[in-house]
Amino acid sequence: MEAQMATLVAHNIISPLGFTSEMNYHAIKCGNSSLRLCEKAFGTSLSVTASVFDEEMREQLLVEGFTWFESLVIHSVRKAIADIGMDVSGKEVCFVLSTTKANVESLDTISDEQVLPGRTAEKIARYLGFVNEPLVVCNACISGVSALIAASRLIDAGFYRHVVVCGCDVLGKFIVSGFESLKALSPDECRPFDEERIGLNLGEAAATVVLSASKGKWHICRGAVCNDAYHISTPSPKGIGSGMALAKVLGNEKEELAFINLHGTATLYNDQMEWKALERSHLTDVPANALKGYFGHTMGAAGVMECIISMLSADDGVILGTRGFHASGVSGVINMSSHNRSSDKNAFVKLISGFGGCNAAVFFTGKAEEDNRVLHLPDYTTINKVILSSQEIWINENRLPMVERGKNLIVELYKRSMGDYPRFYKMDGLSRLGLVAAELLFQSVPDFDSYEQTAIVLFNHSSSLCADKKYLASISGENNFFPSPSAFVYTLPNIVNGEIALRHGMHSETSFYILPERDEKMMGQLVSSTLADENLSYCLTGWLEYMGEDDFIADIRLIKKVN
Repeated sequence: MEAQMATLVAHNIISPLGFTSEMNYHAIKCGNSSLRLCEKAFGTSLSVTASVFDEEMREQLLVEGFTWFESLVIHSVRKAIADIGMDVSGKEVCFVLSTTKANVESLDTISDEQVLPGRTAEKIARYLGFVNEPLVVCNACISGVSALIAASRLIDAGFYRHVVVCGCDVLGKFIVSGFESLKALSPDECRPFDEERIGLNLGEAAATVVLSASKGKWHICRGAVCNDAYHISTPSPKGIGSGMALAKVLGNEKEELAFINLHGTATLYNDQMEWKALERSHLTDVPANALKGYFGHTMGAAGVMECIISMLSADDGVILGTRGFHASGVSGVINMSSHNRSSDKNAFVKLISGFGGCNAAVFFTGKAEEDNRVLHLPDYTTINKVILSSQEIWINENRLPMVERGKNLIVELYKRSMGDYPRFYKMDGLSRLGLVAAELLFQSVPDFDSYEQTAIVLFNHSSSLCADKKYLASISGENNFFPSPSAFVYTLPNIVNGEIALRHGMHSETSFYILPERDEKMMGQLVSSTLADENLSYCLTGWLEYMGEDDFIADIRLIKKVN
């Protein structure tokens, strides 16, 4: 298969700041913000500061027959591909959707099948003319950067010539109440890295990039995803995962960096963790900025949107100021300013982190030179496999006697295989299933001790639907509004990856993908391109579906790279 290089050939941002990337960049460069106070937001008693589209904008953007979320994606993708006259109907084109919760705000008004991210992506893809099955990256708040990394790998490996990546999330009662339950929201405009920071603001947006094997200026040199293996909803105080991701993407090119664009949520622990990651990587002297004071935390759109803005600012010779930053509130020196600064360099790093202990970094360069790298796809072999369902248990070719049936099976297997891990009882069904299946898998490999060289790449169709419904029931009305932080966190399907990583101290890549249907070809492409990382020797991968207490299946395997 011919190696090629992914370059960025088109982009679009639609946010309350404007309907094009250029409008958004100009607004930010001028210091404008779309954050505003929303009283009794989304039918709740909460008053929150957020970046939301007004009614006039929504009327302009709504597409008949589609939800608000779907309409935003359609407009952003259509604008990006129209700018280059791109025909997306070829077999060499792939559509990737990056989102944390997709249509979840419509969960009580549309069918279960319609709310699933894979079905949503499929509906959008068909409307826009894509013929290949789409891919959804659902990796908490790092989803956008994870999607860019996955897309660049698919192109570099020669699987596709063009990949259209759109990151999008919208706000509503479900998401806003969830972040409020975590006590993560600031009542005022957020202040990233400032000594007075007290929390984040949320935002809604769609951002699209088109990556192509054809020549372009900006391309991804390196991307990395690493896990803290510390906590499900709290970042590592030592910046372990972020520091590892930075080290993997930086190489020896520190001097080429115009700046590092940080996640900068303005929460106490995240900003401190990011500074610690910079310190670990000897990068505290490099100019840094954070953009959420302009448009809030846009979740699945954040990584894509902030990479586009960073690219445009580097093209403009500008290091954008960090709105809301006045005096440093982290433990040491950070090279940050509230004012725009100039730079003549044309490379930057985007750093981002999310629930489930996941962290990602990507190194973008605008250097006009040929890239001679080759992405070597490894051969691999299955060394062990587990199938666990409500009706049967298989380890390799051996069918085990059933210890229980249906809903009691996973609990009984936990007691027999682990029994000493009380976190299990806090987990949702998907995480319990994944954790127990992984335990059976690892225990059946004699003396396995290569956790640090093992990635976790999981797939499903149903996302976290059961956990979504449970959380929705807790916020169903004024007299039944009891949002639970623990229930909310488990509405992110990638939390199962984090639970497995935490249990076994695994710091390598953890990624979760959602497909309209099980697609072994796409799954194989993603696994093999992930294993191209020279630091990886193994991958825990497979299909993990949890539809209810009596309807679940884990079909997972441990594979080993053989060259």
